[in-house]
Amino acid sequence: MRGFEAVFVSLKDCQILLDSSQEPSQPIIRIPGFEQQLPDYAFVRGVPGGTLQQVIVRLDILHAMKMLGIRVYNDGRAIERTVDKAMTSFLLHYHGVATPATWICESRQQAHEVIAEQINAGHQLVIKPLFGSQGKGVRKLVAGDSLPVPMDEHVDGLYYLQRYIDSGEGRWHDHRVFIINGKAIGAMVRRGSSWVNNMAMGARSEAIANATELNELNTLAESAARAVDIDYCGVDIIRDRDGKLYVLEVNSIPAWRGLQSVVELDIAQVLVDHLLNVDQSNNVIPLYASA
Repeated sequence: MRGFEAVFVSLKDCQILLDSSQEPSQPIIRIPGFEQQLPDYAFVRGVPGGTLQQVIVRLDILHAMKMLGIRVYNDGRAIERTVDKAMTSFLLHYHGVATPATWICESRQQAHEVIAEQINAGHQLVIKPLFGSQGKGVRKLVAGDSLPVPMDEHVDGLYYLQRYIDSGEGRWHDHRVFIINGKAIGAMVRRGSSWVNNMAMGARSEAIANATELNELNTLAESAARAVDIDYCGVDIIRDRDGKLYVLEVNSIPAWRGLQSVVELDIAQVLVDHLLNVDQSNNVIPLYASA
């Protein structure tokens, strides 16, 4: 694409080598296939899961790449801000972007108090893993439900609670807006067979025909992207029964197969054009980092 070769590399196979006795005396990143010269670009399409230490080092590699002059897309900071749902929620709230009421705590007692207060007020809550995607580990809490214990693999000692937004019982749906360089380039409706509308959970994608609705979704999604300061992302938005829109999540490593099926624009081409800046004339080889 654009005359460049794509080399797929796992961050698990990269190394940080710090030896001041070697020349040049600077931090060195070893990337398979790029032993002689580092790439100019890194298109990050996945950060492999693992232990906390492993994930930290994989993000360290992305940070080091950027410091060494590699264009990292999205960079480590943007991924950190969005893979961590607590920080995403904080940034959205801080910048005044509509998002569901959220509570994050380690104390089981504090979590119980939040749940009791919200349920008594007539609200339902959703509990989510802090790190997770594709709807895995997401659970709706209603009156009488037991709270997961701290050792639960999806809780892992921390409670991320969010007020449930009902998009219409039996007509569940939400929206995905794709942002590149601060601008919405495509959007779709996702309709699920349950209240979880992820494509990985069987939701189907549909085009958005209403121009007024599309403009409203795009404006909110662009505000969310600015709040987390990111090159490209997928913004998940839901509309409640009263018509108000809320940003649920900002995904820094979004898939676009479903969206591509309902829009004419070549999403992959637009991403590559933005990454490479097609106005530049060069012969560098981009690295596509993957899981």
